[in-house]
Amino acid sequence: MDEAALRCGREAGSVVLLPVSKTFGEQAIREAVAAGERRFGENKAQEIREKFEPLSDCGIDWVMIGHLQTNKAKDIARMASEVQSLDRKDLAIALDRRLQQEGRAIDALVQVKTSSEPTKYGMDPAEVADFLRFLARDISTIRVRGLMTLAINESNDAAVRSCFRQLRELRDRLRDETIDGVSLDRLSMGMSGDFEIAIEEGSTEVRIGTAIFGARNYGSDYYWPENTKSGAKDAGDAE
Repeated sequence: MDEAALRCGREAGSVVLLPVSKTFGEQAIREAVAAGERRFGENKAQEIREKFEPLSDCGIDWVMIGHLQTNKAKDIARMASEVQSLDRKDLAIALDRRLQQEGRAIDALVQVKTSSEPTKYGMDPAEVADFLRFLARDISTIRVRGLMTLAINESNDAAVRSCFRQLRELRDRLRDETIDGVSLDRLSMGMSGDFEIAIEEGSTEVRIGTAIFGARNYGSDYYWPENTKSGAKDAGDAE
């Protein structure tokens, strides 16, 4: 991470690491805590719920990075410190309602779709400005801190780089609009296979799982239990 930052004229230590602990159990996470990590990304609300109590002594800040259904807003409002996959109004409204009940507020990144893959989630870039205005005007419990994206899942570095560049350029344009109450300082982009490219394109935070915890072994039903028969697969499982 530091080498990639230095290559593009940025300071070493300027990029934040978010370990992604999805599918890994208590022992692996405790080892990471012992190494100094306190924030962990999870793709499913169910996993945060299952790990929340057993690891409550570790002082962990759980970060939701996967697609979030509105009926899971209750768990996230109670247990997570941040959502990096905020991508639609109904989710924001559901989270806001639950957060008000909990008496909490959380940070959030707006997820933007920068690739053409049908399995990727995220908001259309053209809709982000209006969504940010809506959040600033109507949602009191969600603090917008930046944007997040998943690059296209292929070996073409130029195509991957284009996804990251799109997000950075979108962020720069949105900054010119100066939406009150919205911060766009953070860009969460880059995973185990492409984080160096992401850093070169301006990422402030990379989501790393495999390179820290090792390879995972799970089927498509981990992400798409309702679509198991169709063989659908999440294109973003390379953290």
